[in-house]
Amino acid sequence: MPQNNEEYPTLMAQAGPLNGQRWALDKTMVIGRETDCDIIVPSRQVSRFHARLFTTPEGTSLEDLGSKNGTHCNGQIVIDPVLLQDGDVIQIALAQEFVYISSDATLPLEALPVEERDLVKAGQNRLRLDKRSRRVWVQDDEVLPPLSVSQFQLLELLYEHQGRVVSRDLLISTVWGEEEAVGISEQALDALIRRLRDRLAAFDAQHNYIVTVRGHGLRLDNPTEW
Repeated sequence: MPQNNEEYPTLMAQAGPLNGQRWALDKTMVIGRETDCDIIVPSRQVSRFHARLFTTPEGTSLEDLGSKNGTHCNGQIVIDPVLLQDGDVIQIALAQEFVYISSDATLPLEALPVEERDLVKAGQNRLRLDKRSRRVWVQDDEVLPPLSVSQFQLLELLYEHQGRVVSRDLLISTVWGEEEAVGISEQALDALIRRLRDRLAAFDAQHNYIVTVRGHGLRLDNPTEW
């Protein structure tokens, strides 16, 4: 069963059949299709015992267990055990994607006592983003299921430049990469922007966070008033 314990690193599923679920890495965790696994991915692409996460003196490591369709970390095939860092993306075959969150990731606002929460909110933006854990909050609510990788990349770029206009060309090259950007249409970017707006509106329909500045690009409007 998914767990969440702030004292341990966390594995969060962000794409695939387990999207949005989380597990506290408080022990060795085996990922696979077999029902005996700690994290079960119900896909024929996934081996019965596909990969495992285990603790070393240096931190949490990822090991492929001789899977048929492979395990990747940040796009690189895992051959030998890999020591994980905050925000590392783990891909199990083509079936399931996870993100690794270390135990010192930003504490969610809802975990604070009410009196401390009010003090924090006084000078805080309505939309908050933690790029290490790839988590997003709108006011008091965490955006769940998590944003897709492309939605998060788009929002992260705007968040880093909030209050300033970001050109459409920079948005495209950041989300799709320099090589792929040449073949990306304006319509593809518009569709991504629309999906991101819809996700944020589900948590705060009273405010438009992503503002189009015609002829220039996009700007994140992120007020402090709640």
